[in-house]
Amino acid sequence: MNDFRNADGTTARTVGVRDVAALAGVSRQTVSRVLNAHPDVAADTKVRVERAMAELGYRMNNAARALGTRRSRTLGVLASDALQYGPSRSIAAIEASARAAGYWVSAAFADSGDANAVAAAVDHLAAQGVEGIVVVAPHARTLRTLEGLSVGIPVLTLHSAGQGTTGLSVDQAAGARLAVAALAEAGHVRIAHLAGPADWLEVESRADGYAAELIARGLPAGPVIAGDWSARSGHDAVPEILAAGVTAVFAANDQMALGLLGGLHEAGVAVPADISVIGFDDVPDAAYYWPRLTTVRQDFEELARRAVAALTAPVDAQPSDLEPVSPVLVVRDSVAAPPADRA
Repeated sequence: MNDFRNADGTTARTVGVRDVAALAGVSRQTVSRVLNAHPDVAADTKVRVERAMAELGYRMNNAARALGTRRSRTLGVLASDALQYGPSRSIAAIEASARAAGYWVSAAFADSGDANAVAAAVDHLAAQGVEGIVVVAPHARTLRTLEGLSVGIPVLTLHSAGQGTTGLSVDQAAGARLAVAALAEAGHVRIAHLAGPADWLEVESRADGYAAELIARGLPAGPVIAGDWSARSGHDAVPEILAAGVTAVFAANDQMALGLLGGLHEAGVAVPADISVIGFDDVPDAAYYWPRLTTVRQDFEELARRAVAALTAPVDAQPSDLEPVSPVLVVRDSVAAPPADRA
């Protein structure tokens, strides 16, 4: 319900369904059907009700609606590490996809390392009457906490790399294989991997894909250097990469690739003439790095669309198999053949 306002701006009383029904000349049940998008409402009646709501400034009370219909048309999002590119892009994409489907989003944030905080965040969202929860869950410890909870509503994980509970993800291993394949086809044999932090599920999958593609091509195992997603960690990895004598690096995200490009430039190493570099994510700035970064693009919008579709589908139409989203290699300027004397 909403407040009526007097001419002086003071509150008179609240606007409710009864007021809308009276102005539109229909029953309260008819107003309720319009609010809940019931198909058995005549078009002209629907127009009268919507005009009455607009004139009175009525806005639907989702909490009251949920009590009466068990439909809040709201999805919950539980997230951690929301400042990282993948989770932040996913949260924004979920909100946009939900809005396009006629749903709202209620978000809660929790430290993935704190099982009590994760459980409390799930309880908070469920108490708001959300119809389903999307968990942006890049950590195994978040999945372990979820598996021990009885939520009572559908829960779908993103960025869980196909592990644990029902989830959706971009095929991380396939993306890593695309990167290594591009480097191998350019003539590189000694390829390093600049990995992300070890507690991320996607880091494990990208490292697995890197190793699998080397094996498939009969190439020697390369050094795996730990980073932390930051450009600084990419910059700091330069001495170890140069000492390894590799001619190419697959970085597990574009931010580390950016730091790597800067560090190599400072060391007098040209990219791609001396060392080739491929990133992962295709952040908006990647096309403006120097050189422009070849990278693996994740389709976060498609991932979010599938997640929202899965949670809002009728029970008898729920997808039985949530296929991973395929990544795409974006070719730019940071890969070339290795120097002739190092091929």
